[in-house]
Amino acid sequence: MPRAFLSASRLLDGLDPVPPKAELEETLFLSKVELESWEGDALTVSVTPDRLDLLSETGLRSYLEGALGRTGGLPVVHDYTLAPGEFLEATARVAPLRPEIAGLVVHAPVGSALDAGLLEEAVRFQELLHATVGYDRRLASLGIYPASSIKFPLRYDREPMEGLDFVPLEEETPVPAPKFFAEHPLAARYGAYGMEAGECLTLRDANGTVLSLPPVLNSGVAGRVRAGDRRLLLEATGTRRARVEEALSLLAMPFLLRGWSAAPLRVKASDGVHHGEAVLAPRQLSLSDETLGALSGFDIPPEEVEPLLARARYAVRRTSDGWLVAAPAWRADLLGAVDVAEDVLLLRGVRTDEGRLPPSSTEGRRRPEARFRARIGAHLLGLGFTALHSPVLTSEELVARVGRTQSLELTNPVSAELARTRDCLLLSLVAALGANLRHGYPQRFSELGPVLVRDPASESGARTSEHAAFLVAGEGAGFAEAAAILEYLLRRLSVAGVREPAELPGTIPGRAARVMLAGETVAELGELHPSVLEATGALVPAVWGELHLDVLYPLLGPAVEPTSAGPTDPRRASP
Repeated sequence: MPRAFLSASRLLDGLDPVPPKAELEETLFLSKVELESWEGDALTVSVTPDRLDLLSETGLRSYLEGALGRTGGLPVVHDYTLAPGEFLEATARVAPLRPEIAGLVVHAPVGSALDAGLLEEAVRFQELLHATVGYDRRLASLGIYPASSIKFPLRYDREPMEGLDFVPLEEETPVPAPKFFAEHPLAARYGAYGMEAGECLTLRDANGTVLSLPPVLNSGVAGRVRAGDRRLLLEATGTRRARVEEALSLLAMPFLLRGWSAAPLRVKASDGVHHGEAVLAPRQLSLSDETLGALSGFDIPPEEVEPLLARARYAVRRTSDGWLVAAPAWRADLLGAVDVAEDVLLLRGVRTDEGRLPPSSTEGRRRPEARFRARIGAHLLGLGFTALHSPVLTSEELVARVGRTQSLELTNPVSAELARTRDCLLLSLVAALGANLRHGYPQRFSELGPVLVRDPASESGARTSEHAAFLVAGEGAGFAEAAAILEYLLRRLSVAGVREPAELPGTIPGRAARVMLAGETVAELGELHPSVLEATGALVPAVWGELHLDVLYPLLGPAVEPTSAGPTDPRRASP
């Protein structure tokens, strides 16, 4: 889980009265924060990947204020008015490298300025966001600048490195851009995301001063923030607008929660003008009585729910069947009613006296669908396939390699290796093929397990589907072998499908097909494309077949249940 090192005194500053240490530890224990250590003023905390806002002292203090009942409701965000000429222009030349940019100007409250503690917190939080939301700056990177020394409007562009001089942050002497990208350690690590064919990304003000070379480093001339600054520019660049705005909203949070006012910069881009409202606008969600009751297992009175929603830092309005809530803009983890209900239940606390067994007059046993899946697994095992058990999450690289562009992307993944959900078991089988290059051929893998497929009718946009798949890699492996295996499996279920040619991602055109039954696709098969095999490192042909069990089972119904004599209790009989 993401981890942060915080100052206990800064965290507790403003919590009036300061809670006893035991109460604070208990409150954190019941939240999504794990208190790993507390020695003097040094706190080490880790949080679940969906609550990155709790990795800063200010964000965690805001949560504690609500959880401890010190305050409630939606945190106030003060608006700031920009001058007409304060905007940002992004040229079309940046699109191939890093097309998205968003900016925000924040202003200190009257009579105050940026202090060393807030500056340190913001810089530390910025690097945590780079590592998490930004995928180590690949998808999003952030910058903080002293706006008082910047002349608007700003220009985000892509320029030739030849003839471009740059003063790196914490240095005084300008260096040629080619030398900077060749020698600076940060450029060695992140330069490839902002440089191509002798050109690099630049952010300049109206005077032509280079503010930064995104996503690598701020300039030491106009990009160095100091304690005492009262007006700051926060910006984010990246590959997708939603990710850029999420990162920028999180970076702004410590300032907003400490009373700073803010205004988003208009971005004049090649595809239109973006006003950046999403960076500050509250997120609107709803929670129904039915959803909360289904998740909790019991009815919670409305008069108890509304104070809990307020303590979770929501603005709340009761409706006929639930609640409409507004959450802070930086709560990008909130995707639907389930997430709101989770916050309510965490604050309410899970009590031991609420656990109960469902009424039943019999002992539990496998459902028919589970017995059906186990039967398919037994057939695959009998055919000599090695059974795999792979996670549903997979990598962006593997999805691109196989061409499964319809697979779902996680909003806030912990790493690029777990950034997508598989929409077919082929992804897991190809990964297994690549992980076993040192073993001899032929190789025969199979797997039964869930996949996630797009479903606009579902609240989350996806539904779980059960599949069974196999892969054969070896000299002579071809389409006919995969077709014979699928026909055998269907014949064991006393059905015969109709095979139709199909173009399937990751397979050779003309060497793939779908199997249809009663007008539904119940299976897919094909020979893996040479580009997939080459990227995987496999040296032999490979074929794959995949059954859609959740489609197949309803078409067969009771006909697939074992009919032979003998015990049927799954505790005493094999599947």
